[in-house]
Amino acid sequence: MSVNAQIVSAGDALEVLRAGWSAQNEGKLTSSWMLHGRPGVGKTQVITDLAREIGAKLYDIRLTTIEPQDLRGLPYYDHDAKKTVWYRPEDLPDDETKPAVLFLDELTAASPNLQPTVYGLLQERRVGQHILPKSVFVVAAGNTVDDGAVAYQMGTALSDRLIHLQVNADAKDWLERYAVDKNLSPLVTAFLRSRPDLLDTTEQAIRRDEVIACTPRSWEKVSDIVYGIPDKRIRHTMVAGTIGTAAAAEFAQVATELDALVSLEELFETSRSKRYDLYPKSINGLVGLVYALVARVDEETISDAIDIIADLRHVEAPTLPLGEVTNFGFEILIRKSMSEGLAEAFRTSQSYQDYVKERAEASA
Repeated sequence: MSVNAQIVSAGDALEVLRAGWSAQNEGKLTSSWMLHGRPGVGKTQVITDLAREIGAKLYDIRLTTIEPQDLRGLPYYDHDAKKTVWYRPEDLPDDETKPAVLFLDELTAASPNLQPTVYGLLQERRVGQHILPKSVFVVAAGNTVDDGAVAYQMGTALSDRLIHLQVNADAKDWLERYAVDKNLSPLVTAFLRSRPDLLDTTEQAIRRDEVIACTPRSWEKVSDIVYGIPDKRIRHTMVAGTIGTAAAAEFAQVATELDALVSLEELFETSRSKRYDLYPKSINGLVGLVYALVARVDEETISDAIDIIADLRHVEAPTLPLGEVTNFGFEILIRKSMSEGLAEAFRTSQSYQDYVKERAEASA
């Protein structure tokens, strides 16, 4: 059966779950949630980010690795009461005073024998005599049978207990809401801005019967490889083993171009009037510069970063969309600055005020 829920980006899924938690915390809604999506699309990261945001302890239970008794607990005969009692597992939250997120991962890949035990957690919020505290937010995740992963069809008895979200990879959302905040390598972010179609190639890989596909998770691993492996030959082999040879070949071309660019240190150390000769003269170079600035920005560099992005629109490169790159650069720099408590720098920056005035006049 197909998942006829609304398709959302990972960032939108986080917003929905955030709203669900707020409603539960206010006593207005108590439900369990289900994130459907291809492997590597970011489902686990969404739930991890939610737990961190709300200050909750994350109980991550991989349902493919446990048996029914691991959730139900083990029986113990109480001789005095002359009855069997059950010791609940330690993986279930029981603290009434602190928020917790109970994450039931790989739900659709779990053994059908386990699903009846899971029903109680998802609907009645209980297993045996153990009732989950009101401060526990319950969310599950899994793949569908069409995703090339091990999965069982979800029956109506299970699906009816959940609010479903279908998470899909969206390059714009991933780059702006996730990659920037995680300070992923500018080589990765600049490349995917020019090739958003390569963020998730799972469907094409399945169709071509290929083992390796590009996914948001694999691109994050590529970022780790770029940061950790300086030898380009070895790095390329690792990248090819992460996203496939075809995507790795395209990535290598852009990475070589960006590796040759001026360093941020040189830009920061050069006076503003002399920086123009140092700016890249290609679209990949300019986008890479923007992402590198945003990844590097802190209290000491924010003023220079604002000046550098503001001056992008005056670079001697008439064939490039300089205004678009400048606007995009300020969008992600402002967002990063707000999350880092650096937004005040925009109010006092003359170059940003000039940019805003210029845009207002152009749109008048």
